[in-house]
Amino acid sequence: MKDVINSNKFSSKELVFILCLNVVVFIFYAFDKRIPGLEAHQILFYLNFAIAGLIINYLFLPNFLYKRKYVLFAIFTAIIAVAVILVEEFILEKIFYPDTRGRRFSNIFYNLLNTLPTLTILVGFKFAWDALTQQREVQKLKNSVKESELQFLKSQINPHFLFNNINNLYAHAIEQSPKTPEIILELSAVLRYMLYECKAKFVPLVKEIEQLKNYINLSKFQVEGRGTVNFNVEEIPSNYKIAPLILTVFIENAFKHSASSQTKNISITINLKVTDTGYLIFECSNTYSEASNVDNLPHGIGLKNVKKRLELIYQNKHQLDIKSDNSIYEVKLEINLNEN
Repeated sequence: MKDVINSNKFSSKELVFILCLNVVVFIFYAFDKRIPGLEAHQILFYLNFAIAGLIINYLFLPNFLYKRKYVLFAIFTAIIAVAVILVEEFILEKIFYPDTRGRRFSNIFYNLLNTLPTLTILVGFKFAWDALTQQREVQKLKNSVKESELQFLKSQINPHFLFNNINNLYAHAIEQSPKTPEIILELSAVLRYMLYECKAKFVPLVKEIEQLKNYINLSKFQVEGRGTVNFNVEEIPSNYKIAPLILTVFIENAFKHSASSQTKNISITINLKVTDTGYLIFECSNTYSEASNVDNLPHGIGLKNVKKRLELIYQNKHQLDIKSDNSIYEVKLEINLNEN
């Protein structure tokens, strides 16, 4: 097991667990319906088991069992069990029962039946505690790796977006276009959202849609005078959230492929709605020229990125369909938003 389990240090939760476990086991150990009440010497008899349990749990488990030294673990555990029996037979019983049990050594099988159940319970519960601790640590590690991968994938979006739009801004600035200030404002709004509001795993859907509107307004300059762009959004409930920048990639691709392959008659249509059952329906279609190189449209870096993010965030909770036919490239994405 992990080093965190190998450590012999008590955490506060584990200390409480060990104390409660020993109290419960002691109650069952000391209970005798024929002799009501609790006698002081019963505590000493139980301490014999408790000390043995601590030695096994915090010395033998981490140093032998968890390091797969099974033979050594078995040998030393057997020695401890024998030591418990000897202490009880030759010390405790002679002190508290000198005229009865202390006068003779009990049958070895009787002693084992008296010793092993208590030790097994003490060691078994500690082993279960370590296993649960290990499972939690593994899950934390998996979540950390997953989060790191998501952050890496998300970070790839910003440079890609900047590259495309700075080129567009540069072209307008060279021409001294009066629309240059408007482009800068739109770009500033989009970057502000990407840098400051997308750090969370999920963002309000209404904010994401507002970001999409800003992004589309900015991207319209790429097809200015060469076609039409339609963005249709039905009324969206305010209680839903979505992973940020998921939809942006599809819209970016629509503008990129239309603008780079056509000189006129560009048509980009984006529809977005949320059903009564909490499913987001996103549809994006764009025209492209048959003469252009469109073989890699479904396999670009941006699409690989967003597909990976969808698998990580919405595993078994989304459906993505992409197809191209008759100079029309279509994307349909459905996401279950109910658990976000």
